[in-house]
Amino acid sequence: MGVDIAVATPKGYEPDTEIVKNAMNFAKKSGAKISLLDDPNRAAEKADVLYTDVWASMGQEEEAEKRKKIFAPYQVNARLLKVAKPDAIVMHCLPAHRGEEISEDVIDGPQSVVFDEAENRLHAQKALLLLLFGKI
Repeated sequence: MGVDIAVATPKGYEPDTEIVKNAMNFAKKSGAKISLLDDPNRAAEKADVLYTDVWASMGQEEEAEKRKKIFAPYQVNARLLKVAKPDAIVMHCLPAHRGEEISEDVIDGPQSVVFDEAENRLHAQKALLLLLFGKI
C-alpha cells in the first residue's frame, strides 16, 4: 500500500514468516519499507501512528501472565509517544487492557483516536452486513 511500517515485538513473538514474506513482496512493489524490530523506541521513532493490541488473545489465556512480563517494555505510554512525531495518533482495535498494552493517560489522551476507530469499524461492519445480507 506504499506505507512504511515498523513492527516491534519481543524475540520469539515475531509475525508469521509467510505473512512477512508476502508483506515484503507487496512493499517492494509499492516502494514501502517494512522493519521488524525488537526495540519499541526504534519502531516509534518519528512515527505518524502508534498501534497496539492486547498481548494475549482469546485462546492464549494460559500465557497471559508470562506475556505481561515479556511485553511490558512494549507498552504504548507517554514516554513512547514522545519518541513519535509530535502530532502522532494512537490506535487500538479494542477491547484494551488499560495499564497493560496501553496506559490510561494515552488511551484517554488527546492523541488517541481509539474510540473514533471503533466507531468507524462499527459503521464498516454494518455496511458489510448490508452488502452480504441485504436490508436487515
